[in-house]
Amino acid sequence: MNIETSSIGVLVIVLTMALVTLATRWGGVYVMSFVPISFRVKQFIHAMSGSVLVAIIAPMAVEGDHGARLALASTAVVMLLIRRPLLAIASGILAAGLSRAFW
Repeated sequence: MNIETSSIGVLVIVLTMALVTLATRWGGVYVMSFVPISFRVKQFIHAMSGSVLVAIIAPMAVEGDHGARLALASTAVVMLLIRRPLLAIASGILAAGLSRAFW
């Protein structure tokens, strides 16, 4: 299947991706409405969110440039010291931006 990407095809692709994203998110909420939230389910949900985060960060740490690694390191250090996620994210963005601008 080929979609022309120089005119209306781009809009079709974006709308299709948006609909698939909405369907999976709403479908997950619908399915979870039938699952009783027990202690084990809460543990699973918390562990799953951490594993998704690691799945996103690990490839960046292995194959990323110096800016990505510096951003990960500064975010981790600030989070461990201050325990404020917004400040940690801001420090990571700042570290990546500065290292890519001057390194």
